[in-house]
Amino acid sequence: MSKTKTSRSSRRGGRLPHWAVAAGAAGALLGMAQPAQARSAAPTAEAHYAADHIGSGIHGTASAFTAQATAPQGVPGLDVSAWEGTVNWSSVAADGAGFAYVKATEGVGYVSNTFDQQYSGSVAAGLLHGAYHFALPDRSDGTTQADYFLSHGGGWSDDGKTLPGVLDIEYNPYGATCYGLSHSTMVNWVAQFRDEYRARTGRYPMIYAGLSWWTECTGNHTGFASTDPLWIAHYASSAGTLPGGWSNYTIWQYADAGTYPGDQNVFAGSLADLRAFAAGDLTSGQGWPTVQQGQSGFQVTGAQYLLDAQGVSLTVDGQFGPATASAVRAFQSAHGLTADGVVSAGTWQLLVS
Repeated sequence: MSKTKTSRSSRRGGRLPHWAVAAGAAGALLGMAQPAQARSAAPTAEAHYAADHIGSGIHGTASAFTAQATAPQGVPGLDVSAWEGTVNWSSVAADGAGFAYVKATEGVGYVSNTFDQQYSGSVAAGLLHGAYHFALPDRSDGTTQADYFLSHGGGWSDDGKTLPGVLDIEYNPYGATCYGLSHSTMVNWVAQFRDEYRARTGRYPMIYAGLSWWTECTGNHTGFASTDPLWIAHYASSAGTLPGGWSNYTIWQYADAGTYPGDQNVFAGSLADLRAFAAGDLTSGQGWPTVQQGQSGFQVTGAQYLLDAQGVSLTVDGQFGPATASAVRAFQSAHGLTADGVVSAGTWQLLVS
C-alpha cells in the first residue's frame, strides 16, 4: 500500500539557496551568500543539523518535484535523517523499497541521534543499507571528515548487504556558497575524503551532487568519474545532464516526497545488480549491456521499444541494423550524448528515465 507525505521542502518553507539559521533564532533566513572568503558560522542548534540532509542544499530548486505516477525504472530506495525521525521500516519494505541510506554525520561535530535506530531498522527490514556524511569542507580537511564518518557508522563491509558510504556535498547551509573554497581547493578536499575512505575500507565512496553545485564549486571537475559512483540529484522527469566526467549515474534522487519517507531514489539496475554493487562486484555503470549494430535479440528489442516510446520512429524487430543505429544517434544527439549509435549505460539511463 503506497503512502504520501508532506515534502521536506514544504515543511521547511522551500529549498532556498544560501540559507542559514542563526543560533537562537530558528527559521531566520539569509537571502544572500556570505563573502567568498567567509568561513561558515559554527552550528549550534540540533534543529539545524537535522535540517541538513542529503538534498537540502540543492541550489535553485524553488519547489519539490512530486514523485511520478510511475517511478523511474530500477530498484526504488530512500534516504532519511533525523528530519524523518522514526521510520516504519516494515511498511517501507512492504512497499517495495530495496535500499536505504541514512545520515550518520556532519562535519566533525555531529552524529545523528537517529542514526542507530534508523540504520538498524533498515537492516532488520531486509533492505540493503548504507550511511552518508554531510560535508562541511571549511571545518576541516577531507581526511579528517572521512575518519570522523568512518568512526561513527560510515564503514563498509563485503557482506553483500552494506552499500559504500556516501559523500554528500552540496550548497553550504551556513553561509558561503562553496564554503569559501576555490575550485582547486574543493577538488583537493573531495580527493582527500575519497582517498582516506578508500584506504580504510577498500571501497571508493559514492559522491552525491547536483549539476549546478558541481559546476559552480568544482568547475565541473571530471577527475572522480573513473573511481566514484555518482548519486545524482535532479528533481525532474529525467536525470538530466550529469556532472563532468560521469556518463551514467548509480543512484538518481528524483523527488523529495512520494511513496517512502524522505527522498525518493532509484538505483540504476536490477536487484541483483544492487546486491553485486553492495558486495563490490559491480562498479558504476557495469549493470547496463552494450547493444550495437549487428546484434539481435531481446536486448535490441528492449532498446527499440524504449526508443519508440521516446518518440523516435523505428520498427521494433529485434534486429540492430542501420535504421536502429540512426535512431539511436538521433536520440543521443537530442539529449546531449555522444552520437555514436551504441546503446551503453548513459543512453540506457536516459531511455528508461
